[in-house]
Amino acid sequence: MAHSSLHSTNNRRAVLGAVYAFLAAVGFSGKAILVKLAYGYSVDAVTLLALRMLFSLPFFITIAVWSARNASAVNLTARDWLSVVTLGLLGYYLSSLLDFLGLAYIPASLERLILFLYPTMVVILSALFLARRITGSVVVALALSYTGIALVFASDASLGQRNVAIGASLVFASTLTYAIYLVGSGQVIAKLGPARFTGYALTVSCVAVVLHFGIVNAPAALIQPLPVYGMALAMALFSTVLPALLLAEGMRRIGADKTSIIGSIGPVATILLAYLFLGESLSVIQMAGAALVLAGVLFISLRKGS
Repeated sequence: MAHSSLHSTNNRRAVLGAVYAFLAAVGFSGKAILVKLAYGYSVDAVTLLALRMLFSLPFFITIAVWSARNASAVNLTARDWLSVVTLGLLGYYLSSLLDFLGLAYIPASLERLILFLYPTMVVILSALFLARRITGSVVVALALSYTGIALVFASDASLGQRNVAIGASLVFASTLTYAIYLVGSGQVIAKLGPARFTGYALTVSCVAVVLHFGIVNAPAALIQPLPVYGMALAMALFSTVLPALLLAEGMRRIGADKTSIIGSIGPVATILLAYLFLGESLSVIQMAGAALVLAGVLFISLRKGS
């Protein structure tokens, strides 16, 4: 009887973890759709990003304060603070800014596929700076991923998309910046814990975005049509804060490997949402390219010892 009860509890835990991981993937995927819809109101990238971060900031401050008050929380040294500030500027200030700028030029579906390449960049950066070996099978996976991106890129370019190269380059730079953030944050997260690090680093990112806005735009730029505020708030809640929390809970229940498998629905969800809400094309070549990207990234994410 006790064994049956334990089995039932484990099943519920696994199902709930899978649901959390799925909702997190869809939430992250919706960001590009909301950005593209907001651009229809002629809001610029810096202002839109500032609104998103302003709405997100109270949540990250709360997470930072709550995690720092934990009895087991360690004291930060000057070097720790330098790492947190540097990684915060890289991961969610510069990376987000480049991504928002890139979305002004390319479809949401291509943006999400390029962003999904970050595990491949982590592998390459780890090989270059951490002396991690790249095996032959990983090389094949890298080739699959970048061949898929090339297919989708060529398809979008052939459909007459203007400035696709500029947009793709900006989003690729965003992905690279995020990969650097991931590689560099490992030791800091191990010391501070994921919640405290996330709260601190993203608070730094939010402040940096607001300062950037203050330098390049007048305060009056924050006066936007009501739908823009609604989309910025939706980005903050449903494509930033909640997915991050759901992802953490999903990983806690079912592990990183299964969460990665479920997370692969993200680019597919973006492609379908972009087709439904933005009228973006959905061709066989695009789907084939997406399949190659997903196959390569999943292999790299789930390989033994990753």
